[in-house]
Amino acid sequence: MGMLQQFRTYERSVRLLMVNQFTINLGFYMLMPYLAAHLSGSLGLAGWAVGLVLGVRNFTQQGMFLAGGALADRLGYKPMIVAGCVLRTAGFAALGLVESLPALVAACAATGLAGALFNPAVRAYLAADAGDRRVEAFALFNVFYQAGILVGPLVGMALTAVDFRATCLVASGVFALLSIVQLRELPARRAADSSGAESGTTKSGDGLPAAGVAAQLRAVVSNRPFLLFSAAMIGSYVLSFQVYLALPLEARRLGGDGGAGTAATALLFAVSGLGTVLFQTRVTAWCKERTDPGRALAWGLATMGAAFLPLLAVAPLPVPDSGLGRWLMASVPPSLSAMLLAVGTMIAYPFEMDTIVRLSGDRLVATHYGLYNTICGIGITLGNLLTGAALDAARTAGLPALPWLVLLGLGLACAGCLHGLHRSGRIPTHARPEPVTV
Repeated sequence: MGMLQQFRTYERSVRLLMVNQFTINLGFYMLMPYLAAHLSGSLGLAGWAVGLVLGVRNFTQQGMFLAGGALADRLGYKPMIVAGCVLRTAGFAALGLVESLPALVAACAATGLAGALFNPAVRAYLAADAGDRRVEAFALFNVFYQAGILVGPLVGMALTAVDFRATCLVASGVFALLSIVQLRELPARRAADSSGAESGTTKSGDGLPAAGVAAQLRAVVSNRPFLLFSAAMIGSYVLSFQVYLALPLEARRLGGDGGAGTAATALLFAVSGLGTVLFQTRVTAWCKERTDPGRALAWGLATMGAAFLPLLAVAPLPVPDSGLGRWLMASVPPSLSAMLLAVGTMIAYPFEMDTIVRLSGDRLVATHYGLYNTICGIGITLGNLLTGAALDAARTAGLPALPWLVLLGLGLACAGCLHGLHRSGRIPTHARPEPVTV
């Protein structure tokens, strides 16, 4: 079945959520890749100030994911999705209009909080309305997600060539339009709608769980299989993030600061994004026919670890001084690594999203997604610090293979952990676990 045919078979709400995610990423990635250059160039901010502004956005989003998920379970998915889009509308507009450091920090904090509000709600809503077709729905969702990442920077490049303020205002307009569409067209959905029963939870007069947000959080934190799964999956996010960190740095190191390095960096992003758009649904269908979620997750992590073998293989080789040989050295191994990272993500992602729902027992799904994002976000921060340290140590000690060995080992270790969770029955396949109660 083609992607378009598959898309048409889902409920209207699921189709709308997929298109919304493409639009969210379109608006986000048309602006964010060029923000650092605007802050340091047009506004003349010092490096520490640029780092502060960008860091506040990431910290706010990661730090508030859990609260955003808990509010989505308590107040409903639609209000959080719309609120997040409205907040990002204001934040992106402000980034194009303000120049003082406090105002820029506040604008970036608003964009980060926006992501924390709508991300868990979107995934919980999609899981609820996709029903038994969650795995396939999340595979197609990832296609729309990656398509937005591909198209956004191209639109942003054209707009930023005119004026960065225009980029900000267009991105803000995208989110404003998205807010209106979702407010008018997206059906209301509460967390209880996906569970079918309250599983012993008492209800207050307005239909909300009487136990409160604090009890929701305690219930999710006490879900030990979910926490073990979250910890094992941290490695997948650390590894996939290397498309933005280690691989571009390596392409630049091998290709130099000129055109070869730039072209090599662009190529690895294109390979990663286009591969997902073209093959995600096929990879998911192949895996679902041949294995179960636990094995697919382990395969995905093992593939992501193996993605660094091409770089490990060429690490001892001398870098040509110039010409075609240098460009091939700078482009082929990093692009192969990016492609294998994309394949590993394609294998794991739909089953990962489905497993979170299964581990939640179809209860407090958005809260589970929120905590999961927070755990993985902390892991990405720590993992990037360690990866950066490994890259520095490799240059200082003359051990170019060190970072790739570390990342290969991380992938294989996480794959082993997931295999162990699968063998012990902690990663459910078809049977629904006992629901979480509050």
